[in-house]
Amino acid sequence: MKRWARTRAGAGAVALAALAAGCTIQTDGSGAAPGAQGGGGSVLAVKIDNVGAARPQTGIDAADVIYVEQVEAGLSRLMAVFATRLPPVVGPVRSARETDLELLRQFDRPVLAFSGAQSRLLPLIEGAPLRALPPGKAPGDAYYRGSGRPAPHNLFLRPKALDAAPRAEALKSTGFRFGPKPSGGTPRNRQTVRFPSASFTFDWVEYEGRWRVTMDGTRARTSGGKELSPSTVVVQYVKVRPSSFHDRSGNVSPFTETVGEGKARVLRDGRAYEARWQRPSDGDGTEFTTSDGAPLPFAKGQVWVVYAKA
Repeated sequence: MKRWARTRAGAGAVALAALAAGCTIQTDGSGAAPGAQGGGGSVLAVKIDNVGAARPQTGIDAADVIYVEQVEAGLSRLMAVFATRLPPVVGPVRSARETDLELLRQFDRPVLAFSGAQSRLLPLIEGAPLRALPPGKAPGDAYYRGSGRPAPHNLFLRPKALDAAPRAEALKSTGFRFGPKPSGGTPRNRQTVRFPSASFTFDWVEYEGRWRVTMDGTRARTSGGKELSPSTVVVQYVKVRPSSFHDRSGNVSPFTETVGEGKARVLRDGRAYEARWQRPSDGDGTEFTTSDGAPLPFAKGQVWVVYAKA
């Protein structure tokens, strides 16, 4: 993984984040309010539990981007990135992984909301340019335990309690482009991606202009009953290797390499586009291009990026 101590390559938007329960991470001590550095756009990134006991989730339909990562035992976890609006509540919030550090390096000083981390990972997070607001430092009403489901699947966040000020320009640092449907592609109304112990299926719904999400065989909805339905789905083929970290049960944590280049499949408007992805360094966003090297625009709306093993 690239060292976080390096100066960020290229210009980017200012980002916000928040750290949730159980962490000992400190803020940078500057006393500046979240998002006060540089005056650019800001984001809030939240790690979301995605096992069966954690569903249905709350607030993730308001995210601009949802990243889908593989974690221990072949299960999945989500990271929801909010740049244009904040939901009243989001969760359940769960722990961070090493993959998140490289992925979030594309933003300037993001604040990552999560419930904890493996003890040997904490020093890396402490040294990262993040806005750290665990419950001990965030306002007392920012995090709470919900009723109706057991711990650890019941930790929720009230984003507005963090004084976040999301701005759409923060998404520029992702490298994503948005625009009209490009030429080419092939008609496609279904795409399935499988992890060792998780699966995701995206079905095109023409009259809605969205991809309906099914996770582990069950239609994905929010706690309010709204179907999860992104406008664009990116299946990004990456190297997934063992990291030096593991969970309490001894399962090795996989590390997803988001820096480099490779193949991708972009789904939008009921069509599939075979693409190439490129991210030169952890300080850069990810660019997606067609086979002839032209930028591949996404449809306006929520984007899901699923990291599939190459």
